[in-house]
Amino acid sequence: MSVNRIDLVRSSFEKKALQSEALDKKVSEIFGELVFDRAKMRQYLDPKTFSRLLDCIDNGKPLDRKTADEVAGGMKEWALEHKVTHVTHWFQPLTDGTAEKHETLIDYNGKGGVIERFDGSSLVQQEPDASSFPSGGIRATFEARGYTAWDPTSPVFIQEDTLCIPTIFVSYTGEALDYKTPLKRALKAVCEAALPICKLFDPNVTKVYSYLGWEQEYFLVDEALYASRTDLMITGRTLMGHMSSKNQQLDDHYFGAIPSRVAAFMRDLEIAAFRLGIPVKTRHNEAAPNQFELAPIYGEANLANDQNQILMNLMETIARKHSFVVLLHEKPFEGINGSGKHNNWSLGTDTGVGLLGPGKDARGNLQFMIFLVNSLVAVQKHNALLKASIVSAGNEHRLGGNEAPPAIVSAFMGRTMTEVLRKLLELPSGTPVEIAGKKGKGVGLVEIPEILLDNTDRNRTSPFAFTGNRFEFRAVGSSANCAGALTVLNAAVADQLREYKKALDAELSAGKEFDVAVMDSLKPLIASVIDVVCFDGNGYTEEWVREATRRGLDTRTCVPELIASYASEQSVEMFSRTGVFSARELQARNEVKWDTYSNKIKIESLVMARMAINHIIPAALEYKSRLLKGMKYNLDVFGNLEGCTSERILVEEISALVEDIRLKVDAMQTARNEARSATDSYRRAMVYSSIAASLRELRKPLDRLEELVDNRIWPLPKYRELLFIS
Repeated sequence: MSVNRIDLVRSSFEKKALQSEALDKKVSEIFGELVFDRAKMRQYLDPKTFSRLLDCIDNGKPLDRKTADEVAGGMKEWALEHKVTHVTHWFQPLTDGTAEKHETLIDYNGKGGVIERFDGSSLVQQEPDASSFPSGGIRATFEARGYTAWDPTSPVFIQEDTLCIPTIFVSYTGEALDYKTPLKRALKAVCEAALPICKLFDPNVTKVYSYLGWEQEYFLVDEALYASRTDLMITGRTLMGHMSSKNQQLDDHYFGAIPSRVAAFMRDLEIAAFRLGIPVKTRHNEAAPNQFELAPIYGEANLANDQNQILMNLMETIARKHSFVVLLHEKPFEGINGSGKHNNWSLGTDTGVGLLGPGKDARGNLQFMIFLVNSLVAVQKHNALLKASIVSAGNEHRLGGNEAPPAIVSAFMGRTMTEVLRKLLELPSGTPVEIAGKKGKGVGLVEIPEILLDNTDRNRTSPFAFTGNRFEFRAVGSSANCAGALTVLNAAVADQLREYKKALDAELSAGKEFDVAVMDSLKPLIASVIDVVCFDGNGYTEEWVREATRRGLDTRTCVPELIASYASEQSVEMFSRTGVFSARELQARNEVKWDTYSNKIKIESLVMARMAINHIIPAALEYKSRLLKGMKYNLDVFGNLEGCTSERILVEEISALVEDIRLKVDAMQTARNEARSATDSYRRAMVYSSIAASLRELRKPLDRLEELVDNRIWPLPKYRELLFIS
């Protein structure tokens, strides 16, 4: 059956003979053509409206209704030129996806006909039904009202025939029901906290931005094989499947030549991304078979996050056109690399200064050290919370193996920066801060120029690594909305910067010179983090788990327990001070996260049990029956069972495995019944956490049967087919 299915897939693809879209223009000529960006604003808006809109985007000034109407008029004119017929408020509810309700642009014209209409009220606000979105108890089912409100800082774009307006999503009572609202609050908080510090170094600074560069990893599988795997279709991952003899042991897929089918998909994806103003920069094979990655040029965090959400939707649509299905699950295949979405995070001023990169002089280095050290302090203080921001039912499988960072949030600094921090503790305050730049290194070949070495190496086992001018938060899962991690990180850093500013002001009030005051306020912080959250070693060892526990870092791996960190007293106080979340919003998010976790594990357990009973056991019993018939023929012909030792051993092992599967399936049903009777979301999630562990145990006899049963009657495509069909 497996061989026939592979032939079917290949034949189907050959008939389609899909080619990627030809690009007959330069990328610069199509970039952003489907985005109402500043160039379009200038073209379609009058100068006064354009100026007021930019004041809103850049300075947070409110838009009056008249201006909103004029902006909507310009957008409508542009949209109609692109044959747009519908408009939608595009938002990011707590489902880890995006949502949109399309409405046509038509209205009655008063003469029995219709006219295209789009005004300021339609642009600025809509009222989608909020009752069916996760709200964690903020909205009851019978209370349906919720509001989407335009986010002018993220440009409007066109997909297919629809004008998409990025919006926030809030309840009737004003609480955030989405990812964008708290992210924007956190970005505002970090700007307001960083700005007074930056002004001490440059009075011309008026704004501080948070930047994001995401790296999206994903798998591709053939559409026909995907349709033959119920577990992939329903859960996004393979709940069973024995490892292929060859997977990624030879490291031959990583950065290898991109298969032609995949390259065609990538080209179409990139063209679509360019037209939507998404500056995708890199593409390559990742470490695991059929695993790939793309990444953009870094951008302002709110916009970059929106672009990642847009791109994930594009990937799924375009992959189908190439007979592929994109897998964004963090661990779709056992035994090989999972997929993450590294979040490269940094801060910078509107004057062009990167705050997490060494400065051009001693004074610039002093500013850099303030933001570097306080970021480390924030990570240490809110260690569990940062981990809570990235845990999920999917990421639980990925963290801690095959190049994924461990479930302990530590910061890698590299030898150079670690030495700088230690040296600062010893030097007298006021001594100029010196940081070595890139160094040249020859390779012994005269025709090869010197390689410029960065002042920090990379540590693939670090969840939060300093990489020269930014931190790379490597623990974020591939299917996640980046806003979850970014909201926590920016809020924590904002809170710590505000606290540091108070300490610095106290030192300055004592009459100390500026450089001395800065270092005197930084040294206690450096001493508190250098031997606690900073760790440059191998994060995969058991010794590190013990050492991290001794240091006071959070080493828990239970997802429901970690989620509870959002509503801890420390977290509630921090989020309240920064204005990012209210206590009610935090508790609601906990409820949503616990329910989502429980539901995902419940679905996986149901799918696995039904596949075991309906697919695997029948195939195993059929093969067992064949073996028994062969033994009976041997007995009938020869009068004995000599020469049937292998068959007997196989029959006994298959019988034992089938019984083991049946008992484990029954035990899971009992556990689900217990979860159903749990009195609250947390207790239910804890029961499902134990069920998640039992899924791993049930997998063992299922995978063993795959090794034993005749390949011709095994009902599912195997790893060797799923991973090596390209």
